[in-house]
Amino acid sequence: MTTPSTTPALPSAPAGDPPRPDLSGRGVGFIGLGLMGKPMARALARVGASLVISSRSPGPVAELAAEGMLAATGPVAVAGQTDTIILMLSDTVAVGSVAEALLPALKPGHLVIDMGTTAVDATRALAARVRAAGADWLDAPVSGGTVAAEAATLTIMAGGREASFARALPLFQAMGRRITLVGDSGAGQIAKTANQVIVGLTIGAVAEALALAKAAGADPARVRDAIRGGFAESRILDLHGGRMVSGDFTPGGRVVTQIKDLRQAEQLAEQSDVDLPALGLTLELFEMLAEQGDGGLDHSALYRLFAR
Repeated sequence: MTTPSTTPALPSAPAGDPPRPDLSGRGVGFIGLGLMGKPMARALARVGASLVISSRSPGPVAELAAEGMLAATGPVAVAGQTDTIILMLSDTVAVGSVAEALLPALKPGHLVIDMGTTAVDATRALAARVRAAGADWLDAPVSGGTVAAEAATLTIMAGGREASFARALPLFQAMGRRITLVGDSGAGQIAKTANQVIVGLTIGAVAEALALAKAAGADPARVRDAIRGGFAESRILDLHGGRMVSGDFTPGGRVVTQIKDLRQAEQLAEQSDVDLPALGLTLELFEMLAEQGDGGLDHSALYRLFAR
């Protein structure tokens, strides 16, 4: 009788509500203080981490420096003052640019953690270059938007070496709740790409459904309430559906960011030789939304394409 082979389980943190870590005295560099980065840095500071911060925009740096964080003049200065550096940047180009600046300053013992959404091939290439310098790289993108960043309940999906994941885990536990090492370098970004495909397509489904309800003569807010708890229930129906019926599209995740993520998903699908037609259509819809001037709104504003 043949025993079925099994894949060893990779480390993960409990999805419940474990105690927050005590990071007193632990230095952490944080580069990128936008919609997500600023509350994530604050979550680390709340549990005692000593933050060394840098960002393209001076406003958030000044704001957080006034709260006790140490402002650095740029990435090299961050690397000179801490051995753990978190990147929370807008796109692959920005990550590559900051990594290029960091590389000459990296030494054995440095750990760079990319928590943005970066292309898989670029992630693997950057991880190889950082490791060649004697340091290490984790890709650890997040999901949950600004709501979860502010509540420190982000979902974090990591790719990299187990030892580096274990070293970073207390930092992740300060910012998130569901934390998983998916595999080696790039695996976290693959998981995030899958996440963004689901998010994008589900926003489209909720937007079309609520627009249909409105066009057919029912109150979309009441329709949303009526279907909550059934098979259509989802985080998207809850949060983004709520934004659709209220008409409040203050960005938690911008349309332009969703477009960037879906383009990366399409690129990964091409590289992986898989055809994803619904992904292509959803990307076209978000691009139409941006073309009409709504690129800076929350991605739930896709509803505006359909609702009249």
